[in-house]
Amino acid sequence: MDLAQLPQLEALCERLYTAQSQAERVQVEQMLGVFGQSTEHVPALKAILDNSRSPYAQLLASSSLTKLLSEHSLSPTVRADMKNYFLQYLDSHCPNLEHFVCSSLVQLLCRTAKLGWFDSDTHRAIVDDAKHFLEKNSPAHYLVGLRILNTIVQEMNQATPGRTLTQHRKAAVNFRDTALLRAFQVALLALQELQARRADEKLRAEGLNLALACLSFDFVGTCLDESSEELCTIQVPSSWRPAIEDAATLQLFLDAYSASQPPLSSTALECMVRLASVRRSLFTSEGERFKFLNRLVSASRSILDPAARGRLAQHENFHGLCRLLGRLKTNYQLSELVSVDGYNDWIQSVAQLTIYALQQWEWSGSSCYYLLGLWSRLVSSMPYLKGDSPSLLEGNVPAITQAYVTSRLESVARCAANPTLDDMLDTEDSLAEQLDALPYLMRYQYDRSAQYLATLMDPAIDYFKQAAQQQMAGPQLSLLEGQLTWLVYITGAVIKGRLASSTNADSQETLDGDLASRVFALLRAADEGLHAGRYSERSRQRLDTALLYFLQCFRKVYIGEQVMHSSKVYTRLAERLGLEDHSAVLAVMLAKIGTNLRVYGGSEELVHLSLVLFQELAAGYMSGKLLQKLDAVSSLLAHHTADTYAFLDAPANGRNRTTYYATLGRLLFMEDTPARFRAFVLPLHNTLLQLGQAVAAAPSAAALRQSVPLQRVAGLFRDLRGIAAATATRRTYGFLFEWLYPQHMPTMLRCLEAWADVPALTTPLLKFVAEFCFNKSQRLTFDSSSPNGILLFREVSKVVVTYANAVLAMPPLPGAGSVTAGGGGGPTSNGIATSGSGGGGSAVYDTRYKGIWVCLLALARAMSGNYVNFGVFELYGDPALKDALDAGLRMVLSVPLADLLAFRKLAKAYFALMEVLAAGHAGVLAAQDTRTFVFLMSSLELGLKSLDVSISSSCASAVDNLASFFWRHVASAAAGHPEGAAVGLTGGPGGMGAAASPPHGAQQMAQHIAQHPTLFPELLKTLFEIVLFEECSNQWSLSRPMLALVLINGSMYNEIKAGLIASQPAERQPHLAACLNRLMADVSPSLDPKNKDRFTQNLTVLRHEYRSKT
Repeated sequence: MDLAQLPQLEALCERLYTAQSQAERVQVEQMLGVFGQSTEHVPALKAILDNSRSPYAQLLASSSLTKLLSEHSLSPTVRADMKNYFLQYLDSHCPNLEHFVCSSLVQLLCRTAKLGWFDSDTHRAIVDDAKHFLEKNSPAHYLVGLRILNTIVQEMNQATPGRTLTQHRKAAVNFRDTALLRAFQVALLALQELQARRADEKLRAEGLNLALACLSFDFVGTCLDESSEELCTIQVPSSWRPAIEDAATLQLFLDAYSASQPPLSSTALECMVRLASVRRSLFTSEGERFKFLNRLVSASRSILDPAARGRLAQHENFHGLCRLLGRLKTNYQLSELVSVDGYNDWIQSVAQLTIYALQQWEWSGSSCYYLLGLWSRLVSSMPYLKGDSPSLLEGNVPAITQAYVTSRLESVARCAANPTLDDMLDTEDSLAEQLDALPYLMRYQYDRSAQYLATLMDPAIDYFKQAAQQQMAGPQLSLLEGQLTWLVYITGAVIKGRLASSTNADSQETLDGDLASRVFALLRAADEGLHAGRYSERSRQRLDTALLYFLQCFRKVYIGEQVMHSSKVYTRLAERLGLEDHSAVLAVMLAKIGTNLRVYGGSEELVHLSLVLFQELAAGYMSGKLLQKLDAVSSLLAHHTADTYAFLDAPANGRNRTTYYATLGRLLFMEDTPARFRAFVLPLHNTLLQLGQAVAAAPSAAALRQSVPLQRVAGLFRDLRGIAAATATRRTYGFLFEWLYPQHMPTMLRCLEAWADVPALTTPLLKFVAEFCFNKSQRLTFDSSSPNGILLFREVSKVVVTYANAVLAMPPLPGAGSVTAGGGGGPTSNGIATSGSGGGGSAVYDTRYKGIWVCLLALARAMSGNYVNFGVFELYGDPALKDALDAGLRMVLSVPLADLLAFRKLAKAYFALMEVLAAGHAGVLAAQDTRTFVFLMSSLELGLKSLDVSISSSCASAVDNLASFFWRHVASAAAGHPEGAAVGLTGGPGGMGAAASPPHGAQQMAQHIAQHPTLFPELLKTLFEIVLFEECSNQWSLSRPMLALVLINGSMYNEIKAGLIASQPAERQPHLAACLNRLMADVSPSLDPKNKDRFTQNLTVLRHEYRSKT
């Protein structure tokens, strides 16, 4: 690099990181981005680091080097030189480096060490290198040394972009076994030293962060979510035992907590949380483990001590303590806890803390979740408590439940007085977490808890009933509705908790009946009198949301196949409300659902929750049969349009319409009589007739769009899709098909033509078509003499072709189809899009890709439904099949490959179609032009690497069929093992023995492979790497195409084997070579099914043998 240009480069770097406008930043990025594109720029980047003192230039150099290191393969020698250079650079310059430059260089150093971990001992000495920094008498060097250790632990704990999970875990496991404990010991020694000399806060923070990073390491490769309380045992290796059992370790973190402020103190608490989570089997004996528990409880007691409780006024400390307390019961039994020293004081202090947290809910926030979880687990352990040690739960748990209920009721008034507070009723996740833990507490001494709830509910419900007849001030009524909302939620949660309780069944069911009868009484009053005018109030909508939650909980416990009619719950409901059995309760539920659908058209949330309840009632075998007998259901099936249910006219309820009609369809088809079906669809039939008349009368698409409301047409197709989804048998599907075909299909096609550029209509129409041609449960089974399957496919073909012509004619969106602002991406002359969607991703998905993937899905379903003989189309000159396939491929080629893989639904639909085409129409794919064929094969190779099992399996199947097609019709004859279609008998000209001509596409495929001979070898190499070196749950699927690829590649197979062997560490190469040499044992050069199975078995054995010794 010419040093004379350095000032200009430094100025550009400063502009890059300080630019005020996006346009300026993009412009400078284009100019400087070349440094991160090729390894030939490494010397120039080194020169920048050596000669520039501009922090922005230094940051550019380090970030570009990180990119090059991650994306390109460098030789071991170069990596070792880079690592030594970065160490020397940090050693020489760290006192003068900006913080962000130093962090970037440290990450670069650690990334280099990780990627070269198995190259030489140089990289594995990173911990010793960091210790050299600590030994220098300089705060800056000390900080960098700790930061190096912290960063290498984090690097090893997370996958590196561009590297497989297997490669990552290989390095991580070796680091865990050889270096992680030493890093943790360095952290402990550093903390001792730093606290002894009251060092700078930055240094202590780095030491604590290092200790936490070590304790948070993914020791066994489970990728734990550290916020999860379900998987919280830390599997530290046995070599850590002395450090964990040493009393000084826990004391060190406790001292760090006591001597610092957040975030240092909260980090120290988080380290204690990790220590509390270590596996049980780590300890030398149960006695050592009990001593450790004693120390943990003692530490938490000292934090809870009144003299130290002032520190808990800081929320980070409070939250950390709650997490620590929650982990104690998760990892230790109640019988162990009650035996520790000072248990009585500890449990009383925790109870006081819990009550305080519940009362100060606006401050404590999510911390309550950990405390409620602790108490719920304590209560759940009571039946298993042995011995005489008192648990002291009898007095504390009722106090906590009462504090919970009263604090929730009081929160309504607080939120009304202070609108800036976050209302817990609006925070769905937090509310669900609380309600999950509550039933265990309420059902402990349930008679007391139920009596307490009843004393709160009775006056509130009576007051609410009076408000139906007597005018009450709005704020006062909102307050009452809010309190009732909490009481209904709590009651629902308690009843749902019956599923997890098995004690005193009869008495608990009686108490459930007492509480449920009160909510059902409230339900009766909620829609009467003056209450009917409050549906627009937010407090009333919350109450109805709570009532739906209660009905769901009640349904799960007391309505279903497993529930006896003699349940004590129904005895109570009959005594108080006259609800004697399931049918009576279902009638109440259905009435509430109907009311909600009529009055809450503007509330998508309430409509959705009501329909979910309705759907689940209809889906249950017993509840569905009971619903069928209700007069309300008959009325609903007779009056189901927007004239009765206003929610159907609300634009926000588009998806809910599909759910609504799918549920109605399920009930309708329980008695599948033609007359009943005709009566049900008559309103929709009339709508279709009116739409058909409008289509016929409109001289143009624009005129049709003006004469017919878009929402009406889109809603119609959502309704039809719901009904189509409900047809699960040949008979019921026949009703639907005979109604719609042929009378209404032209109308649908005209609607698609008119609104082809409006996703609000094309999406529901295309989704209906995809559902209509979907042969689930073999419902599309026509008579052998019926042409209906062919006729249905022709309609699907028309829809696909019409949409493809329209979407491909649309102008590209601004910013779509270009990777950079100045790029000119989009389709090439071959129709293949060349680059990604850039910044227009969301918009281009909504306007183009969504419709495309639904079209591809419909085409894949129609072609895999097994109700069409596709040979008929070519035989009789019908272009429907050819046009559909051409349209589908044109849409695929219009999407850049990066976008095809980036949008999950688009990828799944595309690869599902590729699987179908390769299985039954391989010649069509092979007959495409070379550029298109290469695009398709490249996409399959990338799809094989997908983490989505369904995508990689579809790709493997497609590759298997295409490779088999090539082997049988092209390569097998050249290899001297012909597997063509001829039966091999001889005869006269044109007779049985005449040479069979190759199928359509075989010759073109041979030309494609001749021009691109690496296509099949690259696929084989990719499959070997995945199957041998990575974790894959679909190994069998991935192995199926490999025999055909091995046979096709012939002599190149040995080169591929050599490359695989060379890619592994030297000590493993002989073992892999021996395994690969046995792969083709007893396998003949044939794709006979038994031969393929033998190859698959050999590959499975190979994989097991190789991986068992690595």
